Amino acid sequence: MSSNNNFNESPNHFMVLDAISRGMKKIDSIAKVTKLSRDEVELILNDLKNQKLINTVVKKGFFGNKKTEYHASDTGMRMLDSKKQELSDKSQQLQQLYETGNRGQVQSFMDSNRMWMPMMLFSGIMSMVMFASMMSFMGMAMNPAESAQTEGQVDESGGSAAEDTGGAASDTGASDTADTGSFSDTGAGGGMDTGGFDSF
Repeated sequence: MSSNNNFNESPNHFMVLDAISRGMKKIDSIAKVTKLSRDEVELILNDLKNQKLINTVVKKGFFGNKKTEYHASDTGMRMLDSKKQELSDKSQQLQQLYETGNRGQVQSFMDSNRMWMPMMLFSGIMSMVMFASMMSFMGMAMNPAESAQTEGQVDESGGSAAEDTGGAASDTGASDTADTGSFSDTGAGGGMDTGGFDSF
């Protein structure tokens, strides 16, 4: 029971469990997504396995290599859903405090719940924009775990923004081409075409 309580107070355990619930099955992919070290992920996976919150499946790969895959158990999923609901409620409470503009209340709330911010960002409970604006409002700096999670969201959103920009650029490019076409039609009588070789 005490290990269960320790787990309930560990955001990294929930981040790993959340990554597994999203379909990450191997240690390397879990470490990459959660931005935790491979060693730390292995320790957390052992804890989760001992608490029967995840199941392991050993598969044979090429040349007889064994690959271990991890899957969330029903108990693990229930616990994760419960924690996500709790964090969602806290996120809404924090957003309400932020909207009132009371720095003291936001500061005390952030101080008491700061360790859960990386999990809230990782699971998408709190948006990066909201988090960054609150940090700016408070004049606070991000800790390394929060910074690592925000980099992941910026990279993901940056990709979609680049796609949007590319679409906008192609739209403007098409209209520019149409304008250029009409310019060359009107420029047939003047412009660079009028000064041929015979004008020397």
